[in-house]
This record gives sequence, structure tokens and C-alpha cells, in this order.
Amino acid sequence: MATRNIIIDTDPGQDDAVAILLALASPELNVLGITAVAGNVPLSLTQKNARIVCELAGFPETKVFAGCEAPMSRTLVTAEHVHGKTGLDGPQLDAPTMPLQDQHAVDWIIETCRAAPAQSITLCPLGPLTNIATALTRAPDIKDAIQEIVLMGGAYFEVGNITPAAEFNIYVDPEAAKIVFEAGVSLTAMPLDVTHKALTTQSRVDAFRNMGTKVGDMTAAWTDFFERFDKEKYGSAGAPLHDPTVIAYLIKPDLFTGRHINVEIETQSELTLGMTVADWWGVTDRTPNCMFMGDLDADGFFALLAERLATLG
Repeated sequence: MATRNIIIDTDPGQDDAVAILLALASPELNVLGITAVAGNVPLSLTQKNARIVCELAGFPETKVFAGCEAPMSRTLVTAEHVHGKTGLDGPQLDAPTMPLQDQHAVDWIIETCRAAPAQSITLCPLGPLTNIATALTRAPDIKDAIQEIVLMGGAYFEVGNITPAAEFNIYVDPEAAKIVFEAGVSLTAMPLDVTHKALTTQSRVDAFRNMGTKVGDMTAAWTDFFERFDKEKYGSAGAPLHDPTVIAYLIKPDLFTGRHINVEIETQSELTLGMTVADWWGVTDRTPNCMFMGDLDADGFFALLAERLATLG
């Protein structure tokens, strides 16, 4: 398999952190850089957290860029109630020593795409879509370089986790999501319908802890912290490990099944703001614009995570 060039756009978040670790541990993927966006916590913390994770993985040479500190036209909504005040609450972590790049993330995305061959870069947004939508708005020509956008966001059967109708990443910046979903690029979404099946059960967390490495210990500790919220909320055996599904799909797409359908983003309604209106049953004549995943092999997903994370540190 040819190496795939990716840009990770992220708002870490414990599950974002695991996604970054998985990407850095996978030789099939070449991480060109990591762009931080405001989401789970403000930008000052997400850019810091991204660098903490790169250092933990043993990849301090990774380029990390700070991007947009607020949604395109709304006030920022954050998720400290899930991820803690730092976004990576749980074990104590040292401040990163690797530098934050001076260039703005959106400018770097545009520059990188313009310099790349056609269809050669995969964008991997793990948070609100502000950076990606801003880049596409400022420089529509970068679409030529984008092989695919694979994102974590949205929901259909699982409806919402921040409102009754909306998933967090889409809700934070629905205008940005609308731009991305209407961009006309190849798009794959990992909605809550998939991620809620990727549960961190005790045996799966133990597999991380039993690695006997700092990465394994930290992954288990992060999971211990954030799953407390989801266990109480959903009454489930564990917490959904949302964002690593994006990276796992790039490595082993056969772990996932879905449908190529039309997905529209609600930006007007107070009641359903940020809803991903997914035409799962094909009841409209709207043109399909998204591979919207509906299921995954959870055991295979966690086996991949354990295998790859064990190689770090």
C-alpha cells in the first residue's frame, strides 16, 4: 500500500490524542502536519495538547500549527464537561518543549495543498471544521490537491450528543460544516452511529495498560478519565472512542461499512442547529455527497489500536 499524505486537524481532547498516536504509529500514513482548532477547549490549549501528544509519541519533529480560535460566525462552545479544563485531564503532563509553528494553520493548509500534486493529500478533521472551511473559502483551488476528507462528526440514528439533534463537532461551527459538505470533494464521515460502537470496555483499556509503556499507560489513564462522563450519560460499558475511527479507516477501511448518501447541514433552526440531515434511506433526489459510515468491527478496531500504540515509546 502506498503511503498516504495526511493533515490532521484537531482539538485535543483525549480521543483526539489517541487518534494522533495511531497516525504517528502507522507507516501507511505520512503526517505532513497537525493543525489545531478551537473546539473541545480553546485554541491556546488545543495547540498545546497537540504538541504534548507528539512528544509523548516520540515525534517532536512534527509540525503543529495554531488555527482559528472561534467558529466562522458564532460564539465558541467548548466541552470541558467531558474532557476536563485542559482538554487532556487525567494524568499530569509536562508542558511541551517542541515549538509551535509561526504560520497560521489555514495559511499552511493552503500553501501545502497548492504545492502538492493533484489528489495527493487527505484531510483528517477531528474537531469543528472551522480551519478546513476557512481554507476552502479563501482558496477554492486547493480542492484539486485533496484526495479525500475523512472526518469525525455528525449523527443520524444516534442523533445528538451536545443537543438532542446535533453532534458536537458539527454543532460548534455548522456554517463551516455546511461549506465542507458542499465543497464537492470526496468526503467520508464517521458519525456517532459508528463511534458509539467503539466502546472502551475494561478488557480493551487493560490492553493499553498492559503494554508496559508510557504511551499505553497514558492512553489507559486518558480513557479512565473521559469514560466516566459517557458511562453515566449512556449507561454503557465504556466510552465511545470517537476520533481514532478516522485514522483507523485510512489504515483498514474494511473495518467499516456505510452508505454513499446525501448529507445536509442545518444552520437555521434553533431546534435542530448543527444536525446532519442524512438521507440514509434515499427518500430524496438530492445528490449523494458523503460516504456516511454506519457500523464498524469494534474488536478489529481495538486490536489495530493496541497493535500500533504498542510500537510507540
